Amino acid sequence: MDHPAALSIELGGHGDREQEPHQLSQIEAALNRPRLTTNGESSDSKDTTATPKPTPLSKHHRGWRKIVRNFEPSWFVVNMGTGIVSTLLHNFPYHARWLVYLSYIMFVLNIGLFLIFSTLTLLRYTLYPYLWKPMIRHPQQSLFLSTFPLALATIINMIVFACVPAWGGNTWKLAWGLWWIDAVLAVASCFYLPFVIMAVHHKQIETMTAIWIFPVVAPILASATGGLVTGIMPTSHEQEKLITVITSYVLFGTGFPMALIILVIYFLRLTTARLPPREAIVSTFIPLGPLGMGGFSLITLGKVSMGLFEQTYTLPASKLVYAGDFLYLLGFCIALMLWGFGLVWLFFALATIVRTPRFPFNMGWWGFVFPLGYVVYEQNPFIYATSTNALAEELPSAFFRVLGAIFSVSVMLLWVVVAIGTLQRSWTGKMFYSPCLAEFEKEESARLVLAQNGEESKEV
Repeated sequence: MDHPAALSIELGGHGDREQEPHQLSQIEAALNRPRLTTNGESSDSKDTTATPKPTPLSKHHRGWRKIVRNFEPSWFVVNMGTGIVSTLLHNFPYHARWLVYLSYIMFVLNIGLFLIFSTLTLLRYTLYPYLWKPMIRHPQQSLFLSTFPLALATIINMIVFACVPAWGGNTWKLAWGLWWIDAVLAVASCFYLPFVIMAVHHKQIETMTAIWIFPVVAPILASATGGLVTGIMPTSHEQEKLITVITSYVLFGTGFPMALIILVIYFLRLTTARLPPREAIVSTFIPLGPLGMGGFSLITLGKVSMGLFEQTYTLPASKLVYAGDFLYLLGFCIALMLWGFGLVWLFFALATIVRTPRFPFNMGWWGFVFPLGYVVYEQNPFIYATSTNALAEELPSAFFRVLGAIFSVSVMLLWVVVAIGTLQRSWTGKMFYSPCLAEFEKEESARLVLAQNGEESKEV
């Protein structure tokens, strides 16, 4: 039985490398093999009546060390969900001052969680550096490394929305500097982690999960954040703004086509294999992320390109229309089509949930919050809720405005439910479980047993 804290996007428990069945059988045989005494007799053949005393837990299996050892990169999905909620509150279609104050509270909470999670991650790989390799080898946990730049991007977005207008001055430089860091991490995630899938994981189509999308989503969100940062930079820094916009379009190009490729593979997996198991059912909402985020990115970059390309005489050969105007119009049309495509995946996800009425709570429930959040925000630039809001801002239509508000409220309520569940299970310690650590300890125990049995055989 899978541990209750196992992520919903993990399929079939923790042992999912296809080349390991023979190795696992050897491990199980080693763990169950009777040990030989010096007389050549099996230790299991001896009749012992004394009840063995329970072995006390080592210091690494209790207290703060247990939390550190079991702290996986997947915890940054909490930042992603909290960050999108703070953004939706700040840019709610029907503005209210109390919603803005509530968004500030969520923003501060998100920063605090990000610092705590970053510290725990640093402690984990500093105190236990040998855990890095098992984490990279794990088909799911390794891909959650991409959640770090995704979480950082949500903080940068709120710096743009809240801090720069309030503080002014050179505050924009803080957002711009953090954005460059986020862009580098996002590109590294998009390039390296898909290669890890190819070279290390050796997955089959039946065991594919929607988490494959996470690494390529990072540069898409970084491109959208780049558009937001460009919008708050002073007009006296035209060249810096132009470099940021062009870099953002390149970031979009590195991530979005890859996301479409993965969506095709995921659709093939769903149609030729089966629906995800009960523990992984929430992962069906993840495809909404790149679609909503991609539309938001194109609208945001197009809006800042309109005036910027004209001011900097970018692409001067275009005589009939400014290049920035064309990018804005093209970006809006593509965003609208992506929003429609997102409706298809939203239906698939909801239908899957209805078909699976009961499924366990785990960290994967945060997959409800972040993808749906960016579908809402396309009215006020953010994933499916964000995307809807951004469209409402560009269209004189009350439909998108009302729909964006409905999506936003739904995401906020989901955040409350998932946050309460996470707090309850964190208090009991059930959420602090590392599948890659469990696999590593099992393999190490098997090696020790094999080594001890080998030495005893030589003595006999």
